[in-house]
Amino acid sequence: MTDIAQTPSTDTRARRNVVVLVLAQAILGAQMPMIFTFGGLAGQALASNPCWATLPISLIVLGSMMAATPVSHLMQKYGRRAGFWVGTGCGALGGGISAYGLYLNSFPVFLAGSLFTGVYMSAQGFYRFAAADTASDEFRPKAISYVMAGGLASAIIGPQLVKVTSQAMVIPFLGTYLTVIAVNVIGSVLFLFLDIPKPPVPSADAPRGRTRWELITTPVIAVAVICAMVSYALMNLVMTSTPLAVVGCGFEEGDAADIVTAHVLAMYVPSFFTGHLIARFGVTKVVATGLTILAAAGVVALQGVELENFFIALILLGVGWNFGFIGATTMLAGAHEAHERGRMQGMNDLIVFGGVTFASLSSGGLMNCSGGSPVEGWASVNLAMAPFLVLAGGALIWLALRPKEDA
Repeated sequence: MTDIAQTPSTDTRARRNVVVLVLAQAILGAQMPMIFTFGGLAGQALASNPCWATLPISLIVLGSMMAATPVSHLMQKYGRRAGFWVGTGCGALGGGISAYGLYLNSFPVFLAGSLFTGVYMSAQGFYRFAAADTASDEFRPKAISYVMAGGLASAIIGPQLVKVTSQAMVIPFLGTYLTVIAVNVIGSVLFLFLDIPKPPVPSADAPRGRTRWELITTPVIAVAVICAMVSYALMNLVMTSTPLAVVGCGFEEGDAADIVTAHVLAMYVPSFFTGHLIARFGVTKVVATGLTILAAAGVVALQGVELENFFIALILLGVGWNFGFIGATTMLAGAHEAHERGRMQGMNDLIVFGGVTFASLSSGGLMNCSGGSPVEGWASVNLAMAPFLVLAGGALIWLALRPKEDA
């Protein structure tokens, strides 16, 4: 549902907002592949125990989970622009604190910076919902898909900036985190051009909408949240460990950056047609395809630790995430009213990033502490995908078998 009734012929405002959000995804979003490429390696250098190498990534996701509901309420009260500016401010602050932690060689300070970066990650997650705010029912899946496609540029910009900046200063990775500050400052200007009305203040007799419990127990919403959580969590589980696995198996840091680039490209390139696929085949089939491709990524990863295995597995991981996550987002966006937006979207991201937090916390332990070698650790990471894919697949089948009026 949208704040303003739009029809396919009057989507001018929505299309303009999509352009702004695509640019934000491309420029501001570049900081996430930058941080995810070397966050685990920096953590491994700072942490006293290698099992905590991916804790900085986990703290980012934890910060995103903790910020989801407050940021959603902030946007509901003051508008999308205010929430996005809070996100870029915290992104710059997180980059600065992380850089200071590297300068001090302090793992706790570095972790504090990661927590603030999580607030930016949370705000970025609402770009997809903002794209739907002023869009017609027909344009909505395409708007969401196009905004996610903005990550294509970030997939190229981020890792390449890492290559240029990671060793640019005496302290490794310090230049990368200083660059993150600049990215947030520059990117924040884009939101001056965003044209999404503030949600109206509800009158005393305005509909209050469903409670959180009523929303989350609605079958289509429950399944959308489960599939979004599983898609995002499994992508994060494997991607977080990938640089550690690549370097641990004897390859170079540049190889890890190239694999992450291929992965993030695979996350966003399909976005140019995911919305069209949803419109043609239906959201349930697209989500099911995404879950199947995620399973295929795990199978390929378990076949060996050559560079081609890493590349193919991470490309499949990206495509599977795209279909699963965009499909689940589209399913959710059409299942609640505008006056339920702040309540539902905040709760959705709280649950989704709660799952992602658990996955990223598990990733370092599985990779570094579940076997005697990087090969065994990498196998453990990929085997851990199985039960969650069964959960999401079962939920999707359950929804498909329900009578339409109940679902």
